[in-house]
Amino acid sequence: MTTKTAPERVRSSPPRIEYLKVQNFRALCEVELKDLTPLTVLLGPNGSGKSTVFDVFAFLAECFESGLRRAWDKRGRAKELRSRGREGPVAIEIKYREPGYNLITYHLAVTEEKGSPIVAEEWLSWKRKSWGKPFRFLDYKRGAGRAVSGELPEESDTRVEVPLKSPDLLAVNALGQFADHPRVAALREFITGWHVSYLSADSSRGQPEAGPQERLSRTGDNLANVIQYLSEQHPPRLDRVFEVLRRRVPRIEKVIAEQMADGRLLLQIKDAPFSHPVLARFASDGTLKMLAYLVLLHDPTPPPFIGIEEPENFLHPRLLPELAEECRAAVARTQLLATTHSPFFVNALRPREVRVLWRDEHGFTQAKRVADIQGVPQFVDSGAMLGHLWMEGHLGVGDPLVNQGAPIRPRRGVGK
Repeated sequence: MTTKTAPERVRSSPPRIEYLKVQNFRALCEVELKDLTPLTVLLGPNGSGKSTVFDVFAFLAECFESGLRRAWDKRGRAKELRSRGREGPVAIEIKYREPGYNLITYHLAVTEEKGSPIVAEEWLSWKRKSWGKPFRFLDYKRGAGRAVSGELPEESDTRVEVPLKSPDLLAVNALGQFADHPRVAALREFITGWHVSYLSADSSRGQPEAGPQERLSRTGDNLANVIQYLSEQHPPRLDRVFEVLRRRVPRIEKVIAEQMADGRLLLQIKDAPFSHPVLARFASDGTLKMLAYLVLLHDPTPPPFIGIEEPENFLHPRLLPELAEECRAAVARTQLLATTHSPFFVNALRPREVRVLWRDEHGFTQAKRVADIQGVPQFVDSGAMLGHLWMEGHLGVGDPLVNQGAPIRPRRGVGK
């Protein structure tokens, strides 16, 4: 009997985040990232705020998935979350563009009263046409506010008051569940679809209960389930993953997700020289991490936004430029944010794709696009590799040795 497989679903370009502004979120007292590219990578020394930017996206996604209160409490409430010595709400603002629509701004400001988080302000704005001033088609404070319904909200449209049950509820999350607010629903679907990854090789070694699953979890503990799903529904896509894996990790032939008698899945990796596969729990960390990254990046319907923290962990340095190229290929269908300490990964990047972070004299994070650092784009245009320039001190800010008053001397012929 022939097994039917699901057709490869083709999705139009995902929404793109073009701007991020964060206020009073830990070390991010006042940070703006403008002109974000589909692939954006953050550099900087330990403690510079890279992981905090990463956590901004995780926090926002968790607010939509499990509620503001849970996401707030998980991070230690205002005592730990609000920037040291600062007053006012924690605020996050993103500007994003859906295919075929004008730029939309989403603003969320959260404060705390008696230990409980309160949505101080939440709004959505856009310009309906290419000209004119942006207007708010959703505007809420403390659970009360108004919104314009319809596919294409106009400034002149009637705004309907829809009170929320509690001031810690997000209006976008609530109204986005109704069909008469399609632009609000689109934002809700966009954010709930984010995959802010904390992939762990150890998590991938487990033996989960059998059953195909379409999407890799944030820790990768369902890797066997996703491989089972791909083998049943998208075998060409899985073959592609194996093809890339064989190029990146020599001698790997295939990966098998086999159901055991007790109903669990056993992930096995077949090495070409040997007749019997190796259990995943005995495979190398690097092999499992690379496999998980490829499964994520080659998802038939990838998340609209993917965050990967320090992809270089457990991977051979020579694999990192190739992984960066896999990331670049993936952003035709998604948007990707990564943090890294690896010059090998950075070597495959372009100056406009990289932001360098550092702490100022007050202890707060600052950020600068590498393309805006004097001389760096010219060096890259002349054939220099960005990771090498970073190691030779040409990025200046964000270098721990430079910050300690011991600047790295550029090599002769490169830095003159």
